[in-house]
Amino acid sequence: MKPVLTAIVAMDPQRLIGAKGQLPWHLPEDLKFFKRTTSGHALLMGRKTFDSIGRPLPKRRNLVLTRDPTWSAPGVEVLHQLSQLPPIRPEERLFLIGGAELYSQLLQHCRELLITHVKEEYRGDTWFPSYQDRFAKTEILQETADFEIARWERRGTDPKSTGPLSSARQRLS
Repeated sequence: MKPVLTAIVAMDPQRLIGAKGQLPWHLPEDLKFFKRTTSGHALLMGRKTFDSIGRPLPKRRNLVLTRDPTWSAPGVEVLHQLSQLPPIRPEERLFLIGGAELYSQLLQHCRELLITHVKEEYRGDTWFPSYQDRFAKTEILQETADFEIARWERRGTDPKSTGPLSSARQRLS
């Protein structure tokens, strides 16, 4: 079975996701949601995202995509091409956690987005690609004074089908 790809991201009203390699905000409740949702699953991220985190995230399978053939880090599975994506275990989900370049390349292959919509606008230098024309908000999962977490599903997707990640592997490798 091919893995279903779910992007998980926090953004401000202008789709800002980063400032100088870091999150522009600190929202502990959103971080708890991220941990609760992704624990026990596989995370796909770019090397810059991994570097900004600084370590493998515990209780998760950390898959890092990098162009640098010499890069390695303890506790991560290094990929140099998407075609190297290892099999995802049946009990795992595959979460795309950034950065901006991977979101742009793989958004078309995501079936679902879990978006934390931060209500305040921030300054930064990294944005999430436009998604509203391809995805529809289907559920609000959590809401606070500072943010709303919503599930967005790809328009026109059969919820029983598996994800199209195998074609992404071919196109991006």
